[in-house]
Amino acid sequence: MIVAVLHVEETWPLDLPAQAQALCASTDTEQPGPRHILRETGAWAVGGRVEGSERPHHYDFAELRLTPAALREHFATLGWNRVAAFHTGEVMHRAEQQLTLAAGRELEADLLIQLGVATSVYWETSHYSRIRCLESVVRTYPHGTAQLNLLPLAPRETGARDLLLNAIVAQNCGATHFIVRGGVVGASDPALTRAATELKIQLARVPERAYVEERAAFLPVNALPAGAQARTIGPEELGSRLAWGREVAPWFSFPEVIQELRRVYPPRAQQGFTVFFTGLPSSGKSTLANVLLVRLLELGGRPVTLLDGDIVRKNLSSELGFSREHRDLNIRRIGFVASEITKNGGIAICAPIAPFDAVRKEVRAMIAPLGGFLLAHVATPVSVCETRDRKGLYAKARAGIIKEFTGISDPYEEPQDADIVIDTSELSPEECVQAILLHLEKEGYVGTSDSSTASA
Repeated sequence: MIVAVLHVEETWPLDLPAQAQALCASTDTEQPGPRHILRETGAWAVGGRVEGSERPHHYDFAELRLTPAALREHFATLGWNRVAAFHTGEVMHRAEQQLTLAAGRELEADLLIQLGVATSVYWETSHYSRIRCLESVVRTYPHGTAQLNLLPLAPRETGARDLLLNAIVAQNCGATHFIVRGGVVGASDPALTRAATELKIQLARVPERAYVEERAAFLPVNALPAGAQARTIGPEELGSRLAWGREVAPWFSFPEVIQELRRVYPPRAQQGFTVFFTGLPSSGKSTLANVLLVRLLELGGRPVTLLDGDIVRKNLSSELGFSREHRDLNIRRIGFVASEITKNGGIAICAPIAPFDAVRKEVRAMIAPLGGFLLAHVATPVSVCETRDRKGLYAKARAGIIKEFTGISDPYEEPQDADIVIDTSELSPEECVQAILLHLEKEGYVGTSDSSTASA
């Protein structure tokens, strides 16, 4: 699909540090905005006349993808003259619902809840989960006072400038007010107020809300009663409670939202995971992988797939050689297959040599968001590996007959981020695999989640 055609009229190199300073008032890559801008090097800009071709076509939630013009027409049909827009990129819980509800009542305005989906992709389960959660939240507002819409706008993470851009978009969508949360970066920036005076939309700054148990209500954080104990559950704590199957306090969110999150993010004992062995040739990776395969099949409950180095080389990467580029491509292929297995609730056992740290980190980043990932370094000394080499490959490598042999003529970068380190010269295969299973049990991926000690 061709969305638009750019008629190139000029090009110029970008001064990314200057751009980061101008947009974010910082070049500190520890901050999300500068980090996003400075991630590339040698970037160029292209400018010219843009000719539209056709709008992108979406198959998911088409009824929630109204254009700004369609939204304005829809509001006119409903008789909505005052509309307060609230933009979010995440699931809303009771605190956000109470914040927007209070803002709507204070402004005597209806609510436009817009979820940013520009960075989502249609195959991500979380994309659909966020939308279903927000559909549930919107139903909790008084009937006929809230509208959910999907917004194809990516976050710039540039503080006040990002808020200003969102306000302009909300104005184009027919909103008369734009809700600015007090805790958002840039909300108190005077530059935002000065720039907003030129807009037709009004900024409505609303303080964050926190749950006060004594009042059984969400109150503005800037007006809490003396001695009140505000309660909250952050994203990390929520993720931990879901991962371990523990209770999520009813005051924090709505039952339908928690039910949806539990369905998409089940306890670890029900999630898929990958065990990724790495080590020198003849270190014992394949033996351990086969023993672990048997033990996990004994436990049952999830399908288990073995992706051993030789198996993959024969069936997935038969055309590849042993150059650095081909080795990395082979590991990426293993990682992709393992990520699909993990995403769909299965167990992948991978046992390649995987000598290079960078591509191992790529694989971890590919799999970890989808389930569990355990990097097991089989740290058997090279001297022991040579004595086990029945094919005589080490001897041929030392004689120069075999080129690019890991541990002899090619480097092996020992992982510094291994989740477990095993030396098969000191432990039997059964002992090694038992150590792996105990680690998986500790992390909650085998066994059952214990919710008996859960607390709100």
